[in-house]
Amino acid sequence: MNILFVVARVLLVLIFIISGAEKLLDLTATAQQIGGYVTVPDALSGYATQLQQATGMTVAQLLAIVIGVVEIAGGLLIAFNIATRTAAAVLAIFTLLTIVYVHNFWAMTGAPRADNMIHALKNLSMIGGLLTYVVLGSWRPAPPRQQI
Repeated sequence: MNILFVVARVLLVLIFIISGAEKLLDLTATAQQIGGYVTVPDALSGYATQLQQATGMTVAQLLAIVIGVVEIAGGLLIAFNIATRTAAAVLAIFTLLTIVYVHNFWAMTGAPRADNMIHALKNLSMIGGLLTYVVLGSWRPAPPRQQI
């Protein structure tokens, strides 16, 4: 396999693997951050209450775990070229949702607007890279042809 393709794949997903690990290692801070962005819709509040009672954790803590696992698992799957298309599609959707819920610069002013616009543009670039893997999947270059 072309080594440059492997390096590109690993470099693209490194941010997801590290970010997911950080989220899981500091679950309290991650849950507090998520709690500021996500609210449970009224239609799902009954299910959220049942989940909280069953696990002893808040919805934000549960989401922090899910998000951390999605980032780590998706990143590792792409890095090791396993279920690449699916993992890339999931991470692309996740990254798009991050723009909408976390880096919504269009609803901000001043320095936070500029900072979040940069994060949103970075995320759009990552989505572009992930969509490349959605298209290519587990692509491996053909072996070189022998000349006669």
